[in-house]
Amino acid sequence: MKGGEKQCGKMDKLKPIIAIISLQFGYAGMYIITMVSFKHGMNHWILATYRHVVATIVIAPFALILERKVRPKMTWPLFLRILALGFLEPLLDQNLYYIGMKATSATYSSAFVNALPAITFIMAVIFRIETVNLKKTRSLAKVIGTAITVGGAMVMTLYKGPAIELFKSAHTSLHGGSSGSSSETTDQNWVTGTLAVMGSITAWAGFFILQSFTLKKFPAELSLVMWICAMGTVLNTIASLIMVRDASAWKVGMDSGTLAAVYSGVVCSGMAYYIQSIVIRERGPVFTTSFSPMCMIITAFLGVLVLAEKIHLGSIIGAIFIVFGLYSVVWGKAKDEVISAEEKIGLQELPITNNMSTKTEGGGIPSAVDKT
Repeated sequence: MKGGEKQCGKMDKLKPIIAIISLQFGYAGMYIITMVSFKHGMNHWILATYRHVVATIVIAPFALILERKVRPKMTWPLFLRILALGFLEPLLDQNLYYIGMKATSATYSSAFVNALPAITFIMAVIFRIETVNLKKTRSLAKVIGTAITVGGAMVMTLYKGPAIELFKSAHTSLHGGSSGSSSETTDQNWVTGTLAVMGSITAWAGFFILQSFTLKKFPAELSLVMWICAMGTVLNTIASLIMVRDASAWKVGMDSGTLAAVYSGVVCSGMAYYIQSIVIRERGPVFTTSFSPMCMIITAFLGVLVLAEKIHLGSIIGAIFIVFGLYSVVWGKAKDEVISAEEKIGLQELPITNNMSTKTEGGGIPSAVDKT
């Protein structure tokens, strides 16, 4: 029985890790499919709108049926929080990220997302979700790792460097001989794209922090996802009507734009929000964002292979710094979790030990706990 209990305990610890790693593959696929749709003329405002229409349609039946008895009543404070969540992620984060991706590349923008755990950690400290004690090694690891991660992001921003091209023979057909003009445009938009991705990551980190607070008041993950996707649909529709004046941009067909909307809506909005909600509730927002480097590696490989993108030296150097800094933060976070678990076990065992000691002493000698 003990062996079975240990195996169950290990599986419970592995489930959040497996879920988050699986999401990284999902995000990598989204980056590639989305970039293909942009190359074929898809508008990012329209894509974000259709993405959340799909997500709402997919999630709503599960939320309405499975959580009908446990779903808390909607109140104005809760509604305002959900409205803020819809603004931060479905509207602000996704559209800024799409702008940054179009101005740079799928590989670069996904690599920059590695700064997300550091920004989330900083916000978590500000809102007292995470604690920092500079006398402790684990806290120093988190602080130093955060600084290294931010430094890596700055390297990627300020230093582009020469292009490192792989699979040269595969590139000519995808770029169609217009590489000169496209690279010139990319150079001009590189800073703008980087700033857009930075804004996207900041909004995304804020979404994770607010989501962790909201789950305490609204502990129904599917229903919360349904509301967030619905708010994302409304907000993106309003923004699209303002930003896109061409009615033909709303046309739906059997093309890469529809594939991007369906894939990202089901996998990267509906499923991702739900999985992230569960992991945030169990392990916190910092842990939830700690596996983003895997997405960078997957996206970089697919970007070179499918989109014929060039990886720049600055992106590689910055990504290396980000990965080292990130895992310093993760190491410190893991030590925090081990110590907090040991403290909880000690608190649970302490009264039992005292009771046993008073029974076995026979003389009725009271312990320090009994005196109080």
